[in-house]
Amino acid sequence: MAHAEADPSCLESFELYETDSKFYILGTNTDKTLWRLLKIDRLEPSELNIDEDSTMYSHSEYLDLRKTLDEDHRSTGGLNFVTNCCGIIGFIKFLGPYYMLIITEQRKIGAIFGHAVYQVTKTAMIQLSNSKMKQTLLNSNDENRYKKLLQTIDLRKDFFFSHSYHIMRSLQKNFNDPQAGWDLYDTMFVWNEFLTRGVRNILQSTCWTVALVYGFFKQDKMKISGKDIMLTLIARRSRHYAGTRYLRRGVNEEGRVANDVETEQLVFDDTLGPRQISSVVQNRGSIPLFWSQETSKLIIKPDIICMRRAIIMKQPGFILKILGGDMEIPSSS
Repeated sequence: MAHAEADPSCLESFELYETDSKFYILGTNTDKTLWRLLKIDRLEPSELNIDEDSTMYSHSEYLDLRKTLDEDHRSTGGLNFVTNCCGIIGFIKFLGPYYMLIITEQRKIGAIFGHAVYQVTKTAMIQLSNSKMKQTLLNSNDENRYKKLLQTIDLRKDFFFSHSYHIMRSLQKNFNDPQAGWDLYDTMFVWNEFLTRGVRNILQSTCWTVALVYGFFKQDKMKISGKDIMLTLIARRSRHYAGTRYLRRGVNEEGRVANDVETEQLVFDDTLGPRQISSVVQNRGSIPLFWSQETSKLIIKPDIICMRRAIIMKQPGFILKILGGDMEIPSSS
């Protein structure tokens, strides 16, 4: 998978349409020769009702399908175009209906063996409820407050993805332990795992969603001894026990260390045919102890506090009991 070209049936661009009762998403591959249809119900917006059409349509059949959908809903306003998008980030609900988060603009930042890697540049949040229910939600202060909190998260900063390459895994894992399927989103580096869980459980597929990785991606070409060499640096930040300095320290009860980051350096010949590949992976994270530091504007180097914990970790075949005692370690001046 890692060294092959992108799957020609992989969906990479989408068109979102709406009627009074449904949302329709038409997805297509790179050269727009293959189309698929996803239906999202709007009559019960507090429930996630999604249906995938198993038919693969040609471009001419796609045009006929649009006409048919428009005729079927002519009495309620027809089929209306909403927006083009690059993939579904996921679905979320607060107190009322579900919302669909989509990527409306992307920017190519590199490629790994023919698999394009993109950065998120623009997103949108689409309310699944129809116009009748929208009026009642306008008066919900709590609903609007939660929406504003979600919209403060800027997905344009340091989030990247690939439609056809498992960018959440290192090249070594993609070569030595190739995996496919919707459970790949359960890895520690897919930040929208929860948002996509509902649609993945329903469809048992990830062809309509994208796996967002948070971190750093930089790729550059250089010449070494007359050869074109591609250098790629990828940093993947874990979604578990993440946070800012002083607020996240040490390890938690689930064995996740704070601010765990996997850094991968890829070096390969930028030529066609067989090539030499180098992949070096390094992991870093906070010291795996139960410790913390209190934030203070007056103390530049706050003391390290090791906390008392008694945790029993049960694994098949053994039980491990971890004990920790309170201890304060003054910071060196």
